[in-house]
Amino acid sequence: MVKNNNNLEADTLPLTNGHALQNGNGATVGVAEPPSWSQRIWNTWNAYADVMWFIICSIGYILQDLYYIAFGYPEKELNTDVALITGGGNGLGRQLAERLGKMGTKIVIWDINQKGIAETVEIVQEAGGYCKGYVVDISKKEEVYKAADVIREEVGDITLLINNAGVVSGLHLLDTPDHLIERSFNVNVMAHFWTTKAFLPKMIEKERGHIVTIASLAGHVGISKLVDYCASKFAAVGFDEALRLELEVLGHTNIQTTCICPFFIQATGMFDDVNARWVPTLNPNDVADRIILAIKKNEKLAVIPSFLKFLLSFKWTFPWGCVGGLLRRLVPDASPHGVPSSSNTSNSNCQNNSHGKLNANIISSSTAADMAALDAQLSSASATLPAKSPSMLIQRTPSLGERVL
Repeated sequence: MVKNNNNLEADTLPLTNGHALQNGNGATVGVAEPPSWSQRIWNTWNAYADVMWFIICSIGYILQDLYYIAFGYPEKELNTDVALITGGGNGLGRQLAERLGKMGTKIVIWDINQKGIAETVEIVQEAGGYCKGYVVDISKKEEVYKAADVIREEVGDITLLINNAGVVSGLHLLDTPDHLIERSFNVNVMAHFWTTKAFLPKMIEKERGHIVTIASLAGHVGISKLVDYCASKFAAVGFDEALRLELEVLGHTNIQTTCICPFFIQATGMFDDVNARWVPTLNPNDVADRIILAIKKNEKLAVIPSFLKFLLSFKWTFPWGCVGGLLRRLVPDASPHGVPSSSNTSNSNCQNNSHGKLNANIISSSTAADMAALDAQLSSASATLPAKSPSMLIQRTPSLGERVL
């Protein structure tokens, strides 16, 4: 005998507003017992008490912050930490490695540029610090997990994770090849998931850890020619905030997170040619100093320069015409030298500056031949590595249009 599914659904309908429901035959399904007067009083009191406790805690946090502003925030020492810096082969990652190395922190850097890795390691070691480097493409989770195992065996457990690596294409959305959009998300945000999942369990086990997300001011506002970059940085900012809240909910309050949101930085190979007005582009040395200070103070969000934090509130206060007009004038062109890519054009301009940092603004067509050539190059690079190196330690050239931090 076939059961009538319609009657079954009617029999299992939830109760609404305390009234009895009837099935298809008119029979009463059930009656919701209304809460007693004592239960209603308790629920009301419980909600009131929760609101009052939230207000009291908020006042306490505000007073604590005012105290720290007046007398200085407490700073922790970093000389017993083991730090992993992604994108440490040049630019801001190298600056951070130098500073942490001088503080006595053990440094591990990941990058796709073997030459840059060697230079950073040499700089840190000459200054008396400990530094090891590995060629890892963090956009591939399998490589991240394998490299994490290698680090645990050769160096130890990571206690300070700095997700610094990033890429940008600098093209209008319709001129950006699909693989560059995917690359932006894979490096700028998806890699944060893989590195965090690789190292967070040990941080929780040891009740000690700090995860730093190098995002961008572009993670709070949109900029023309940076649609994929802004979207990935918005995601990175959300990743940090949600992760912090989740750790607090789970009771892991000894694991800190910090989100860094700087304006455009000079001489990192990403925004060297940006056309920005009213707010000066940042010196990487100053940004690196500010990041180290934010880590030592366990800051949750560091906007650089700090006065832009107050300007961000205007975004949700004023009409879009005001906000859009300000952004268009603040950054007239994020990539002045970029040209739309097409099947008939290929314009590349790649050079190394005096510090050995990659300064690339490469626009190329996305053809099957280009992709095949890149795959062949990657395979060749992998085959020439020492036998001891794991399979994920490969070289990769930024030949598909992105600029690498």
